[in-house]
Parts: sequence; C-alpha cells; structure tokens
Amino acid sequence: MEPSSGRLPGLEATRPYLEPRASPLAERRLHVLVGVTGSVAALKLPLLVSRLLDIPGLEVAVVTTERAKHFYSPQDIPVTLYSDADEWEMWKHRSDPVLHIDLRRWADLLLVAPLDANTLGKVASGICDNLLTCVIRAWDRSKPLLFCPAMNTAMWEHPITSQQVGQLQAFGYIEIPCVAKKLVCGDQGLGAMAEVGTIVDKVKEVLSQHADFQQS
Repeated sequence: MEPSSGRLPGLEATRPYLEPRASPLAERRLHVLVGVTGSVAALKLPLLVSRLLDIPGLEVAVVTTERAKHFYSPQDIPVTLYSDADEWEMWKHRSDPVLHIDLRRWADLLLVAPLDANTLGKVASGICDNLLTCVIRAWDRSKPLLFCPAMNTAMWEHPITSQQVGQLQAFGYIEIPCVAKKLVCGDQGLGAMAEVGTIVDKVKEVLSQHADFQQS
C-alpha cells in the first residue's frame, strides 16, 4: 500500500484546513480517516484522535454522523472534522468534487470507532444515507477498514448482531472486538467499545502490515 500524499483534493476552497503536527516521517505521511457514530463511546473521540496523532508520520481527519455530535465538542477535535452538510455544501455543479470519494482516495486506513448498532446494520446491508456510510460503501477494499462495535449488551446479544458483524468481516473489514464492563446505562456485560489504547495498537499493527511503516 503506497501512502497517499497531499491534502484532501479540492477542499481548500470550502473548508479551513488545519496543518498537521510535525513528524519525523512527514515526507511519507500516512492518512487515517476516523469515522464516529452515535454511541456514547463517541465521548472518547478527543482522546482517540490525540493518541493517533502521537503516532509519527500519521495525519488524521474525522467524519462524524449527526447523532455522534451529541457526545463531543468540535473544539476538542484538533483535526479537520467533516459531516453531512459538508458533502452537500461542496457539490453545486457537475465538475465539483464529491467529498465521500475524495475522502476514500485520501485515506490509507479507515477506522470506525465507535460503530453503533444502527450504522452496523446500515453497512452490513449496503445502505449509504450519510457521509460516513457513503465513504464506507465506496471504500477501496485493498486498504484496511477497522471497526469497533459499541452498543448496549442486549443489542450486542441480539442474533442479528453476529450476522452483521460476520458480514462486515466477509467484506474484509477488521473487527476490534467490544469488551465487557459496566455500561453507561448501568447494564453489565459485552458491548463497550475497546479501550483507546487497544484501538491505537491495532492501527499501528495494521499499518505495519500494509505499508513500510516505522513505529516510534
């Protein structure tokens, strides 16, 4: 997998661009696109992005669903953040860029964390009704896609969930399994998103397998 280079094409005129943090590997920077959905685990998005930015040679952008916005403040996200409105504001004429296509070209790895039950069902069924699910539907499957399920224990234990997770695995996507703990709702059991450290370690592992990527 060859690292992508340059900024997201065609976006400078429509979105302010935050310069990436300096890195010893800046000349061979890799791009990670984080997708965040409407699980309470989206509270961890600022920490997750911060930890990813600590990886040398990595540039990060975020695509959010509308429901995910309930759980974090955009001011706490130190990278470019895209949502559904950006897709429609950018495209006005036939020659204009299509954001979900530009994002899938830009990214070397897509990490969906958290992946809520609703979006899991959409992706398994091929539904693409927002910016994130359009990126996933258009994803280049020669590049890694990692997903981190997060939902209530009763939802996780529903028979449809294992079928849908299996469908994503059949697409070639990589599951970072949920964990058992006391959930925010008070239930105890499986369904919590994997710890941020586990997710970051998996990103490092997968990048090392897919590119000449030097860990710090």
